[in-house]
Amino acid sequence: MRRPEKYRLTVMLTVIALIVCSFVPVEIYGQEYAIGADLSFLKSAEDKGFVFRENDSARQGLQIFRDHGYNWIRLRLFHTPASLPNNLGYTIELAKKAREMGFKFLLDYHYSDTWADPGKQYIPKAWEGKPHKDLVKAVFEYTSETIKEFKLAGVLPEMVQIGNEVINGILWPDGKLPENWNNFAELIRAGIDGVYDGCGTSERPKIMIHIDQGGNKEKTKYFFDKFLSYGIDFDYIGQSYYPWWHGTLLELRNNMYFMAKEYRKPVILVEVAYCASPTEYKKKPAPFPETPEGQKEFLDEVNKIVLGTPDNLGVGIFWWEPATMGGRSTRDFFDEKGNVLPVITVFDKYTRR
Repeated sequence: MRRPEKYRLTVMLTVIALIVCSFVPVEIYGQEYAIGADLSFLKSAEDKGFVFRENDSARQGLQIFRDHGYNWIRLRLFHTPASLPNNLGYTIELAKKAREMGFKFLLDYHYSDTWADPGKQYIPKAWEGKPHKDLVKAVFEYTSETIKEFKLAGVLPEMVQIGNEVINGILWPDGKLPENWNNFAELIRAGIDGVYDGCGTSERPKIMIHIDQGGNKEKTKYFFDKFLSYGIDFDYIGQSYYPWWHGTLLELRNNMYFMAKEYRKPVILVEVAYCASPTEYKKKPAPFPETPEGQKEFLDEVNKIVLGTPDNLGVGIFWWEPATMGGRSTRDFFDEKGNVLPVITVFDKYTRR
């Protein structure tokens, strides 16, 4: 049957519109670029009497970061830490101080009593021996209860990580990958549901899924292709990038391009660091000198890669642990006397008028 000319014209215009739209860049309207730092140890250092300084003048650690353009703070939360300070009360108190200064807040659930990362994901002692069904319930209830406490304290986070560097799963052995993808997916879903339940009628935080493969496109694709097959909704991709573990700057650039085009979600490098004195590159050539100036140059170059991500989908960068105790870690922004290093100025040119 011959179609009317008007009908055929309508179909043709619709097809053209679909083709054009497929090439239109995605804009993340209203998304503030996140200049952040994981400052989970800062309060502990100041509580012990350590003094952070700028130009030899004593200053509050948080204020130093705020004055140099930092607008986000990332804080980890352990379930029941035995020696580390990052329990619920400590984290709420630090979040309050940051919020008073205008920082936005990313909460990093470790779902452990200690460090959780690709090499270890220890179940909290309180949950040991629980079968999978009970672990799912525990994740939901714990997440909901803690989010309610943040809300009650007036510091509901703007964003929440469900697990830390979860490329190999969480809550081993129950949610270990690649053996237990179904369990892992149920645990992650329980965490997300717990966040939403704890918020009640308040605006929900954005949800981040965080892995540690900043410069590895193949492992990134493996993880997120599989994860997305479970139909779990989330908002942000989080990546760690330490060059000695995660590849070259070109590999980082290629992976940022891939993630933006493949998954169409905003990406944040939520852990980035480089050393200010010889540490990781004692036996091989370094991409930048392990000096204070080399540390600054590294952050500047990584930030340019994030800013250059297609379709404006590179939306932030966080330094990992720049304020421990002044010189305790060579990744710090402060020397052993507490004076801030040149790396603090990287974002001045982007944020000052």
